[in-house]
Amino acid sequence: MAIDAPRLPDVCVVSTLLALARRARLIVTVAIIMAAATARTASAVTVPKHIVVVGAGIQGTSVAYHLAQQRSGETSTKITLLESQSQPAMAASGKGGGFMARSWGDGSPTQSLHHVAFDMYEQLAKELGCTSYRKIPVLSVAPSRDGKSRNTPNNDVSQLIPSWLDGSTGRISPMGYGDDTAQITPSEFVHAMLRHAGNRIQVVHGTCVGVEMQPVTDESENGQQQKVTAVRYSVSGADDDDADSSSIQTIEADCVVVSAGPWSCAAEDWFHKGKLQLPMEGIKSTSIVWKNPSSSSLPDATALFCGENNRFGTHLEVYPRPDGTIYICGIGGSDYISRDELKDGAFREVCNANDARVKAAMAAFQEMSQSYQEKGELERSQACMRPCPPDAMPYMGAIPGYEGAYINAGHNCWGIAWAPACGLAMSELILEGESSTIDLSPFDPCRFTPSLKGSRGRKRRGASVGEQW
Repeated sequence: MAIDAPRLPDVCVVSTLLALARRARLIVTVAIIMAAATARTASAVTVPKHIVVVGAGIQGTSVAYHLAQQRSGETSTKITLLESQSQPAMAASGKGGGFMARSWGDGSPTQSLHHVAFDMYEQLAKELGCTSYRKIPVLSVAPSRDGKSRNTPNNDVSQLIPSWLDGSTGRISPMGYGDDTAQITPSEFVHAMLRHAGNRIQVVHGTCVGVEMQPVTDESENGQQQKVTAVRYSVSGADDDDADSSSIQTIEADCVVVSAGPWSCAAEDWFHKGKLQLPMEGIKSTSIVWKNPSSSSLPDATALFCGENNRFGTHLEVYPRPDGTIYICGIGGSDYISRDELKDGAFREVCNANDARVKAAMAAFQEMSQSYQEKGELERSQACMRPCPPDAMPYMGAIPGYEGAYINAGHNCWGIAWAPACGLAMSELILEGESSTIDLSPFDPCRFTPSLKGSRGRKRRGASVGEQW
């Protein structure tokens, strides 16, 4: 007697079940995080009266936003964003690609940053009304060796290939199907957070040039530490050393969070009389944005990570956006900016694109896309810097020996992708003395300054919580 083979589930049913499972995971994860944050805030013994966050990029704004959210309904805590540019998100947060990948940090110390932030973005984008957020599949594309041939992909990949990838390519393979990869335009997210926070966050324009402290004796530890009393900033962009006294102003504050991207290394000179080491390199890279060549349709939503193209010196990353533009980075020819140059404010005010790399990127992309070779037109070319500590991990935590001094910087190429998780974790640390969402120990701000690891931090509920390294 013939026995019928077991019937396999319909592919559409399986896809639907997987989507529901991912949605349930997102809801549960974010709900647990937010509920825990609310409970901890409600039981906090003391909180700062005035918090100044230095830097209004996506990282600094996220810190300020989550502080404001946790202090929602409270009028005792003032939050100020100090930004050197004319408006927030003018540096990398206004020029970055905004790609995120949930599982791409698995097995590393940054795994939780990837996971938590990815899940938070989906919910926050809805709450804040961000139209640029979406899940997006990703392909790996090797360049054509001769610039003429085209690889024939297999059936599994062909359904992901965008119509605009109609030129010469090498091998094409999938890197993600859009379940754990997504994108957002970072500048939209920054301004959406500020709109939602309203008057709970005040933005002040000026360049931070130092932090004022006063000594305080910790009798229970028989030691002396410093506490933050004010933040000094230049209203004209002049350095602290050569500015007129009239150009330097102060903001009274009992808490400061340094979150100014690559320029955060200037904090070395603000604490411990220069003994604090925050090694940082700024990588200045060019990117381009293409206009939509069609007035009646949008480019297909598939991102590309392209292999090294030795003929053009590129390794393109291609991100079509919901507004019809295509953002491209990975152009090659980056400049490496030293720590001393960053302390002097290198490229903080003006950061221009490298014209030679723009031409190379255009040629490399148009070789892959006949559509853009025929009708493509650039909307803009630009450049920005990503902040890179030597070990490619951020500085996140309290600066020991000081009450009310924190840093959140050096997030490398993942600063945009990690922003919600970093903001939440830092707000927990500041308001409660520790973060239960993210293990911050791998990101110790003093990991390159072993002599400072024994310094004491601020106290919470009778416990010295700054010494968590």
